Formats: sequence, structure tokens, C-alpha cells
Amino acid sequence: MKRRLLGQWAAGVVFAVSAVTSMGAWAADEAPDALVKRISTDVLDTIKADKTLQQGNVNKIMALVDTKIMPNVNFQRMTASAVGPGWRQATPEQQKRLQEEFKTLLVRTYSGALAQISDQEVSMKPFRSAPDDKEVVVRTEVKGRGDPIQLDYRLEKTPGDGAGWKIFNLNVLGVWLVETYRSQFASEINAKGIDGLIATLTTRNQTNAKK
Repeated sequence: MKRRLLGQWAAGVVFAVSAVTSMGAWAADEAPDALVKRISTDVLDTIKADKTLQQGNVNKIMALVDTKIMPNVNFQRMTASAVGPGWRQATPEQQKRLQEEFKTLLVRTYSGALAQISDQEVSMKPFRSAPDDKEVVVRTEVKGRGDPIQLDYRLEKTPGDGAGWKIFNLNVLGVWLVETYRSQFASEINAKGIDGLIATLTTRNQTNAKK
């Protein structure tokens, strides 16, 4: 992937992750495309008004993730999908560590790209779904300086007390986030096992923290 496209992809991932962290409480019957439009507008306004977010302040981003992302995204499903078949063999403690390190990896890897977000606007693409759909894809395009960034959200409808739509995967420039990491994680698991993957993620996060 060329450097320019990689920069766009990183910026798109950060925008998506940041958009997720901006979600507050929302109605269980809110349509998924309406949800994405609302939070996308909210995150753009938040980033434009906050210089520390634009500068990629990791501590502030982590705080937002800790307080807002977990209730509104099925992060366990996102992590399990990225880990693949090895997730089922992992102990509850290993699964917890994998979620923690994966979240840290996403935030630290892409926090610097927030500086690329300035005058962008989100354009919603036509959305179609059936009333009984349990999973949907909401397609958007982030427009600003340079080429538009394709940014799609895959959501699932959750039952029970927390009924509503939750994001469990992101597509930036045609590349799904979960699938991007799945092959990397599979190689680590095949070579070193689940503990080896955890150790690799921990080391990578420590290295990113020093940059």
C-alpha cells in the first residue's frame, strides 16, 4: 500500500474509532444509518474543537475509549474475530488480556493520524435493510482535502437491556479492520500460541508508547 493510501487508511481508522468513542446513550429503535450519521457529525465537531485530540493525545484518547467505546461497541466480538479460531482455546484471563492489548494497539497505532482531520465532512451513502436484519453495513465517505476516504461500519442488533445497534467491524478504503489483523495474529498464534500473541502485542504497545 502506497504511503499516501496508508496515511488515509490510518486517518480513516482513527476517525472511525474516535467516532465510536463519541457515542453517548442512544435509543434502541434508532436506525443504524441515523446512528452513524449522528455520531460522525459529533466526532467531527469534537475533533475540530479539541486541539489535544488533533495532536493525537494518547491519554485523552484512551480515556474516551475507556468511558465510551466499551458500552457501545461489541469489542469482544471484534477481538475474537481478529484472533480467529484461537479465541475459543483462550482462557477467560487470556481473552481479557487480548482485548486490553488489542484496544491499546488500535489507539496507539493510529492516534497520530488525528492531526490529519481538519475540514472533513461525512457523506452518507444509500442504506438498505430489512426490518428483521440482525447485521447491517452502513457506508459513508469522508470528504475533505485530498481523495475521499471510504469508511463503512458493520453493526449488529443486540437484544436485552442494552438493545440497539453496536459496531463490530470497520472498513477503511476497502479494507476491513478485523481481517487486517487476523492474518497477523494467526501467524503469531501458530508460532508462539496465545501467550505468545499477548506478549507480542504487549511489546508492540510498549514500543509505540515510547515514540
